[in-house]
Amino acid sequence: MISLDSVGLVLGGIRVLDTITFDIRKGEYVCLVGPSGAGKSSILKLIHLDLLPTSGTMTVMDTDTRRIPKSRKPYLRRLIGCIFQDYKLLAEKTAYEKVAFALEVTGARGRPARLKALGVLHTVGMSHRLNHYPSELSGGECQRVAIARAIVHEPSILLADEPTGNLDRDNSLSIVDLLEHISHSGTVVLMATHKTDLTGGSSRLIRIAGGRLLE
Repeated sequence: MISLDSVGLVLGGIRVLDTITFDIRKGEYVCLVGPSGAGKSSILKLIHLDLLPTSGTMTVMDTDTRRIPKSRKPYLRRLIGCIFQDYKLLAEKTAYEKVAFALEVTGARGRPARLKALGVLHTVGMSHRLNHYPSELSGGECQRVAIARAIVHEPSILLADEPTGNLDRDNSLSIVDLLEHISHSGTVVLMATHKTDLTGGSSRLIRIAGGRLLE
């Protein structure tokens, strides 16, 4: 599903990543662990095609990211869900409206789209908060809505960039359990985190520091 072979990344004349090599298979829940500035977010951006490798080879779902035509990038990105530390939720939309809007932008409408949005919100435990706005939700609830929005398209890959960074321990553990549950459906889950105590449910750890993988 994801393969990096001696990938390097230089941004603004600074080497951010150096000879990164690893593979992730379907259904794996992998934690990318390292301190701030280690290069974790850069790896996620490479996978999402926001950045391209300066050197080496990177394939996402059997596609070489340096060779993919621009016209195909939006299609590939639809197969990749993203979760962020700061949720990135629109303040003027309710929990249900946020998830439904994620479907609408791809042309899905009507009863099937409505049922799908409701079903995903139920999966993440937010059925009782459908009509609430971000200001009325806790941090953990906001992150659950963000996860629902990310998985409503049934992505093949789910990227989570420090998804527990703004949460207390109980909410963090709850979110990690939810990500593990999602991986059981066959979705690749790659979570970047600096919290090594929240990696217990993952199938394996990939440690990084200073742009390099650690043994």
